[in-house]
Amino acid sequence: MRATPHRPRTALGALLLAFATVVAILVGTAPAAHADTLICEQYGTTTIQGRYVVQNNRWGTGATQCVTATATGFRVTQADGSVPTDGPPKSYPSLFNGCHYTRCSPGTALPARIDGIAGAPSGISYGFVGDAVYNASYDIWLDPTPRTDGVNRTEIMIWFHKTGPVQPIGSPVGTATVGGRSWQVWTGGNGSNDVISFVAPSALADWSFDVMDFVRETVSRGMARNDWYLTSVQAGFEPWQNGAGLTVNSFSSAVNLGTPPTGPEEPGPGEPNPSASCRVTVAPTVWTGGFTANVTVANTGSAAVEPWKLAFTLPAGHQVTQAWNAVVSPSSGAVTATALTHNARIPAGGSQSFGFQGTYSGTFAPPSAFSLGGVACA
Repeated sequence: MRATPHRPRTALGALLLAFATVVAILVGTAPAAHADTLICEQYGTTTIQGRYVVQNNRWGTGATQCVTATATGFRVTQADGSVPTDGPPKSYPSLFNGCHYTRCSPGTALPARIDGIAGAPSGISYGFVGDAVYNASYDIWLDPTPRTDGVNRTEIMIWFHKTGPVQPIGSPVGTATVGGRSWQVWTGGNGSNDVISFVAPSALADWSFDVMDFVRETVSRGMARNDWYLTSVQAGFEPWQNGAGLTVNSFSSAVNLGTPPTGPEEPGPGEPNPSASCRVTVAPTVWTGGFTANVTVANTGSAAVEPWKLAFTLPAGHQVTQAWNAVVSPSSGAVTATALTHNARIPAGGSQSFGFQGTYSGTFAPPSAFSLGGVACA
């Protein structure tokens, strides 16, 4: 981003009493209901999931731009005007974890020293359009100080997709393999900060990865230091022309503090993982005869799990009717949640979340007997 911005469920019958119940294995908090929120103010913001800030961030044009924040991301609902494609974009509608221009997302662990971060797992699912010129990109900010305002020293951009004759700041300096993928690398500056950009050779609509892989690559190139701070992790779009319909379907970002891993390489798919361990947190919302359950799977082992499968047991009389961010089957009894493409990897020290809706008879009880890849979870 080249910007310098200014800073319950409806009752099924008249006699149905809806109520929210928080039941957690270890720790869990049921999320509040979320209505879509339209933002048209130039630098307007709102919070989703109680932890991410959605920002309109229209900084490079006077034309109208509006975004609609959803329960899991946002979509660009109006994107008037255009700017020359050989210059900066007109905006960066996005959402973030961390601190950006005096605003910090709720409960964030950022800013945090790079050498004190064990991992920063993130995942995204994009929705693209064909009648606009834009990129779909992450924006990751680093600074020598734990600042929570203004422009940081180094900006890392990850271009998942681009359309039209647009390119990153600076010039290409080669390629790199980061996070198991090949990227074209560009470096330069915009007059306010240094920029390093990683450009995917083909469109990448969804991916789960560790932000620290890109941070460490940036450090290795001399554009940051391990005693600097990660201040924010952002994801969205840079449009030059149009952009209505661009969507972040889902986004996740966490920062796990601790010593960065230095052990042996992670096992490949299908290989045994003797150091695996896990912790599961369930946050249900319950009403008469029905419920939703948001599940977070934390990998507390020393190696990544990919792809992950979480087995668990539903109490008698409980049945799954739909799920999100995972395939959950069968609908009752001994159940398995299987990762989707965009969230298939749980790095060491990281986590992934999914949820499901269901019905029950008698008394509600949370699922139990969780195991990740055959290893029992706490």
